[in-house]
Amino acid sequence: MSRQSTTNPHDNDVLMSRPGKWTLTIITMLRVEPRRFNDLKRAGGISQKTLTLTLRELERDGFVTRTMFATIPPRVDYELTALGRELLELADSLKSFADRNGALIQEARARFDASGGEPVIKLVHSL
Repeated sequence: MSRQSTTNPHDNDVLMSRPGKWTLTIITMLRVEPRRFNDLKRAGGISQKTLTLTLRELERDGFVTRTMFATIPPRVDYELTALGRELLELADSLKSFADRNGALIQEARARFDASGGEPVIKLVHSL
Protein backbone atom coordinates (compact mmCIF):
# COMPACT_ATOMS: atom_id res chain seq x y z
CA MET A 1 0.00 0.00 0.00
CA SER A 2 1.56 3.29 -1.04
CA ARG A 3 1.71 6.20 1.29
CA GLN A 4 0.13 9.34 -0.11
CA SER A 5 1.53 12.75 0.65
CA THR A 6 -0.62 14.88 2.88
CA THR A 7 1.14 18.01 1.68
CA ASN A 8 -1.15 20.51 0.03
CA PRO A 9 0.21 21.27 -3.46
CA HIS A 10 -0.52 24.94 -2.85
CA ASP A 11 1.89 25.02 0.12
CA ASN A 12 4.76 25.50 -2.32
CA ASP A 13 3.10 28.67 -3.65
CA VAL A 14 4.55 30.49 -0.66
CA LEU A 15 8.03 29.41 -1.64
CA MET A 16 7.41 30.46 -5.23
CA SER A 17 6.68 34.06 -4.34
CA ARG A 18 10.02 35.81 -4.40
CA PRO A 19 10.22 39.12 -2.66
CA GLY A 20 10.23 42.02 -5.05
CA LYS A 21 12.87 44.70 -4.94
CA TRP A 22 10.91 46.71 -2.37
CA THR A 23 9.43 43.96 -0.17
CA LEU A 24 12.27 43.70 2.34
CA THR A 25 12.84 47.46 2.26
CA ILE A 26 9.24 48.07 3.32
CA ILE A 27 9.36 45.32 5.93
CA THR A 28 12.44 46.91 7.51
CA MET A 29 10.85 50.38 7.39
CA LEU A 30 7.97 49.04 9.50
CA ARG A 31 10.38 47.62 12.08
CA VAL A 32 9.75 50.10 14.89
CA GLU A 33 6.18 51.35 14.54
CA PRO A 34 3.24 51.65 12.17
CA ARG A 35 3.85 54.07 9.32
CA ARG A 36 1.61 56.07 7.05
CA PHE A 37 1.58 55.45 3.33
CA ASN A 38 3.15 58.81 2.49
CA ASP A 39 5.87 58.32 5.14
CA LEU A 40 6.84 55.04 3.49
CA LYS A 41 6.77 56.67 0.06
CA ARG A 42 9.03 59.56 1.09
CA ALA A 43 11.44 57.50 3.16
CA GLY A 44 11.87 54.72 0.63
CA GLY A 45 12.06 56.74 -2.59
CA ILE A 46 9.51 54.36 -4.09
CA SER A 47 6.84 55.26 -6.63
CA GLN A 48 3.24 55.42 -5.45
CA LYS A 49 2.19 52.61 -7.82
CA THR A 50 4.99 50.27 -6.73
CA LEU A 51 4.40 51.02 -3.05
CA THR A 52 0.67 50.36 -3.42
CA LEU A 53 1.24 47.05 -5.21
CA THR A 54 3.91 45.91 -2.74
CA LEU A 55 1.82 46.81 0.31
CA ARG A 56 -1.20 44.98 -1.12
CA GLU A 57 0.93 41.90 -1.71
CA LEU A 58 2.36 42.08 1.81
CA GLU A 59 -1.14 42.49 3.25
CA ARG A 60 -2.48 39.60 1.16
CA ASP A 61 0.32 37.34 2.41
CA GLY A 62 -0.35 38.34 6.03
CA PHE A 63 2.88 40.26 6.64
CA VAL A 64 1.28 43.67 7.25
CA THR A 65 -2.05 45.01 8.39
CA ARG A 66 -3.67 48.15 7.05
CA THR A 67 -5.68 50.40 9.35
CA MET A 68 -7.84 53.12 7.83
CA PHE A 69 -8.83 56.18 9.84
CA ALA A 70 -11.91 58.22 8.97
CA THR A 71 -10.17 61.58 8.91
CA ILE A 72 -9.85 64.35 6.38
CA PRO A 73 -7.65 63.71 4.55
CA PRO A 74 -8.00 59.93 4.97
CA ARG A 75 -5.19 58.30 6.92
CA VAL A 76 -3.93 54.76 6.37
CA ASP A 77 -1.34 53.12 8.60
CA TYR A 78 0.60 49.95 7.88
CA GLU A 79 2.03 47.72 10.59
CA LEU A 80 3.89 44.42 10.73
CA THR A 81 1.99 41.35 11.88
CA ALA A 82 3.64 38.55 13.86
CA LEU A 83 4.33 36.86 10.52
CA GLY A 84 5.81 40.12 9.23
CA ARG A 85 8.13 40.27 12.24
CA GLU A 86 9.34 36.78 11.37
CA LEU A 87 10.00 37.97 7.82
CA LEU A 88 11.89 40.91 9.34
CA GLU A 89 14.22 38.41 11.02
CA LEU A 90 14.87 36.89 7.60
CA ALA A 91 15.53 40.35 6.15
CA ASP A 92 18.03 41.00 8.94
CA SER A 93 19.73 37.67 8.19
CA LEU A 94 19.95 38.53 4.49
CA LYS A 95 21.45 41.90 5.39
CA SER A 96 24.04 40.20 7.58
CA PHE A 97 24.82 37.76 4.77
CA ALA A 98 25.27 40.64 2.33
CA ASP A 99 27.51 42.50 4.78
CA ARG A 100 29.71 39.41 5.29
CA ASN A 101 29.85 38.37 1.65
CA GLY A 102 29.46 41.58 -0.35
CA ALA A 103 33.08 41.65 -1.51
CA LEU A 104 32.92 38.02 -2.67
CA ILE A 105 29.72 38.69 -4.58
CA GLN A 106 31.24 41.76 -6.24
CA GLU A 107 34.29 39.70 -7.24
CA ALA A 108 32.08 36.98 -8.71
CA ARG A 109 30.10 39.55 -10.68
CA ALA A 110 33.30 41.12 -12.01
CA ARG A 111 34.61 37.70 -13.13
CA PHE A 112 31.29 36.88 -14.79
CA ASP A 113 31.07 40.25 -16.53
CA ALA A 114 34.71 40.04 -17.67
CA SER A 115 34.02 36.66 -19.26
CA GLY A 116 31.10 38.09 -21.20
CA GLY A 117 28.76 35.79 -19.32
CA GLU A 118 30.43 32.69 -20.70
CA PRO A 119 30.94 29.81 -18.27
CA VAL A 120 34.40 28.89 -17.16
CA ILE A 121 35.47 25.69 -18.88
CA LYS A 122 37.34 23.27 -16.69
CA LEU A 123 39.20 20.39 -18.26
CA VAL A 124 39.11 17.29 -16.16
CA HIS A 125 41.40 14.40 -17.00
CA SER A 126 40.41 11.01 -15.81
CA LEU A 127 42.76 8.08 -15.75
